[in-house]
Amino acid sequence: MGWHGETLVGFDLETTGTDPREARIVTAAIVEVRAGEVTARRQWLADPGVRIPAQASAIHGISTERAAADGRPGREVAEELAEALTGYWARGVPVVAYNAAFDLTLLAAELLRYGLPSLGDRLGGAPAGPVIDPYTIDRAVDRYRRGKRNLEAVCGEYGVRLDGAHEAAADALAAVLVARAIAGRHPSVAALTPAELHDRQIGWYAEWAADFQGFLRRKGSPDAVIDPVWPLREPVPGTPVRTP
Repeated sequence: MGWHGETLVGFDLETTGTDPREARIVTAAIVEVRAGEVTARRQWLADPGVRIPAQASAIHGISTERAAADGRPGREVAEELAEALTGYWARGVPVVAYNAAFDLTLLAAELLRYGLPSLGDRLGGAPAGPVIDPYTIDRAVDRYRRGKRNLEAVCGEYGVRLDGAHEAAADALAAVLVARAIAGRHPSVAALTPAELHDRQIGWYAEWAADFQGFLRRKGSPDAVIDPVWPLREPVPGTPVRTP
């Protein structure tokens, strides 16, 4: 059947900003999907402990006031997310995240910020994974397609319905469905095991980062640096994690 027909877990965060090392979690969702059907869903609303910028609220619809009134402490949300994700990985279940390097790096930074065990610590020192990132896979298998590569655009490309973009549960489900659609279109992707696909994505992401960095430098930004690490950049213990 292949990985795309087995249980997959979609994961998505909506946050206070766009820098994964500084932004805080506002909403989160984990959605279990088997054969295209949702079998379980968990959602969180967090109080990030800082003001949510207006531009972020405009995207996901959560104001500072609502998060403070109805959200759970950010520390508790980060802990529960980490436990849930590492529980899936410990059982070999792939986690699907669109642009995983953002969401997983942000979660890693939150764990450090709150003094909680890292994802790697929870896995006995093993790396997080397997992770399936449709953003990274799509760029690799359809490199020269024109147009945007955000979730909405890629859903359109693969015929996936996205209800409520920038709502964490909707985006998490859409990421899984896009991953399945990519596998359906590209047998070479479908034929890989989750572990093999994870390893391929490490290389694909690094190749993209090098190409994009070169492009930026040629276009007038000689100091541009694109981090090639995927699927997450673990903060270094003992170094400060800046906050908004």
